[in-house]
Amino acid sequence: MNITMLLDMSAEAFGDRVAISHDGTRVTFAELQALALGAAEVVRASGASHLAFLDVNSQATAVALFGAAHAAVPYVPLNYRLTDEELEALLGRVAPALLVVGPEAEGRIQPREGLTLMKRADFLAAAEAAAGAASTAAEDPATIAVQLFTSGTTGAPKAAVLRHENLSAYIIGTVEFGAAEETDANLVSVPPYHIAGISAILSSTYAARRMATIGAFEPQAWVRACRAESVSNAFVVPTMLSRIIDVLDGEGGAGLPSLRAIAYGGGRMPQATIERAMQLLPQVDFTNAYGLTETSSTVAVLGPDDHRLAIASDDPKIRRRLSSAGQPTGAVEIQIRDENNTVLGPEEAGLVFVRGPQVSGEYLSLGSQLDAEGWFPTRDRGFLDAEGYLYLDGRADDVIVRGGENISPGEVEDVLLAHPAVADAAVVAVPDDQWGEGVGAAVVLIPGQEVSAEVLQDLVRAQLRSSRVPQVIRFYDALPYNEMGKVLRRVIRDDLAEPVPA
Repeated sequence: MNITMLLDMSAEAFGDRVAISHDGTRVTFAELQALALGAAEVVRASGASHLAFLDVNSQATAVALFGAAHAAVPYVPLNYRLTDEELEALLGRVAPALLVVGPEAEGRIQPREGLTLMKRADFLAAAEAAAGAASTAAEDPATIAVQLFTSGTTGAPKAAVLRHENLSAYIIGTVEFGAAEETDANLVSVPPYHIAGISAILSSTYAARRMATIGAFEPQAWVRACRAESVSNAFVVPTMLSRIIDVLDGEGGAGLPSLRAIAYGGGRMPQATIERAMQLLPQVDFTNAYGLTETSSTVAVLGPDDHRLAIASDDPKIRRRLSSAGQPTGAVEIQIRDENNTVLGPEEAGLVFVRGPQVSGEYLSLGSQLDAEGWFPTRDRGFLDAEGYLYLDGRADDVIVRGGENISPGEVEDVLLAHPAVADAAVVAVPDDQWGEGVGAAVVLIPGQEVSAEVLQDLVRAQLRSSRVPQVIRFYDALPYNEMGKVLRRVIRDDLAEPVPA
């Protein structure tokens, strides 16, 4: 199945329904279909083999995604936070390309051989002029639909590929066609270059839910848009939710009356944040969605009922579910394996593997990373409990190896975060002359609260083994996060990288 069919179905059944609202502009599903076909003609006329996109969210985002699919070329959204030099290098890897550039990015990239530039407004105008052109969408579902470059923090970015069959399997397996009411709206604020941005467009289209798009995230603008657009659904990352809660707290309880559901993911959600959010927004269904680029988005979900049961329970095993990623969706299987590839049982921590038709697990330069039985190594660590709830414990590369003993940053972070004065914490490896690696911690305190490093060390010592005690604790005003809510552990490691005395 080609992802163009998701739009075709909604255009046929709900053609007059508004698909996108942005800065006062309204585009129906029928109009979006016609614009996507026109965009495909623009791509074909340019001779491009890829449609690259350097912009924040607008109506052009969905037009470009579906237009690329109708033209049978990969859609390549680029991270506008990269340097010009980094962007030029990525564009060189997808030439010949048509690059759609948003207003904020104009002038950053210069046209050259193998690269055709179009401003957002010009691209939309050209798509409208060719609206309703013929489709040349690929019939082979294994054709590449989307190409996403990884962050490249440990080397040149890898090009993860998602094929039409992967994305279609994810949407059909997790979204009910036409399930949205005509008044529903999904506030799209995650960047277009992240898998959550791709998922937001595809899932909203298949559900026939209006996409209310805003540019780069800013919490007050998000709250204003949520109210002005009568938003019913939204996806945020933990840092976004924390800043939204700060705005609502500062207003004194005006709330978000139209909002019915928030999904969150992309990083570790502090328990205090989700608990406060549930207090401020009692009418909202909260869902934790865990997924990866290579899995076409979500593979495990902690649903609204799980949230409410966990927060109301006195049973520690049920209450801890609030810190889990939930249970696998019906579209995938999840396994936990040790370093020798042995499948582990409940409560045994190891490496997380995922299998299912939505799982691509493929990079252009490296090929498929699936094993012989179709399992993809996520490089995340975690465990499953007896009821199948998945608990994540960071990336495999984040494990601290102290004298041959593996230490999970997450277990130390949980203890630190339990202290009433601690707002945020991240644990990383620091150099140790005797043990090779030691434990370092970056801690953010709640404004107006105080606690010493020694008290926090004693807290860890009392609850965990002495080897887990942070040898270095440094206090910060805020931890470094990327725009998708992932803490930048590399930055913290570099900052704490002074040798620890033997």
